[in-house]
Amino acid sequence: MVAVLDLVPSLGKNLVAGTRAQVGSSGRGKELIRTGAVRAIPPAEAAAALAGGGFRLLDIRPEWERSKARVRDSLHVPLFVEDTDGGPLTLLKKSVHFGYIGLWTGQLLTTFNGDFLGQVQTVVPDKEEKLLVACGEGLRSMIAVSMLHAGGYRNLGWLAGGFNRSKGADFPEVEGETELRYATAGGASYIFLRLLLLLQVLGKDS
Repeated sequence: MVAVLDLVPSLGKNLVAGTRAQVGSSGRGKELIRTGAVRAIPPAEAAAALAGGGFRLLDIRPEWERSKARVRDSLHVPLFVEDTDGGPLTLLKKSVHFGYIGLWTGQLLTTFNGDFLGQVQTVVPDKEEKLLVACGEGLRSMIAVSMLHAGGYRNLGWLAGGFNRSKGADFPEVEGETELRYATAGGASYIFLRLLLLLQVLGKDS
């Protein structure tokens, strides 16, 4: 028990440092969007931006979210990846994460993808290309556009509100087992969501 407790101060410092970095990037992303350096594109306008506006969709969600629902032919580079480290700090974080978040949402413990920008540069070497950056709720993509802008990408769009605010007709070519707006849900919350959807269908039929 003492050994575990000794890890807590270090764990707290790591979490605070990581959170500060993410908040800083998110703040810069918000400013880029506010000034128009990054174009905010609502889900209802995304299809037009992709079809006629010259944008390519960059999905930065973790693989387990994308596997549930994804836009056909979209690019994929995750901003956060599963934390597979087996050290004592990670094991402690995983136990806390599962108890407070994982059981309800089904989300795995993630860590920042340190090679995010490099992987995007491999997939999209032309930094003049138009990229519409998207995630589930719009927060992670706000961090991503900040990093991409700092990395030299200037023709960026941000999917305002993320896929969670999209409707069925916003992205006509969707692959996967569910709708884009429900792909973030998992675990017990996903089961609860499916029950609610089933009740809605039964209510319409009755």
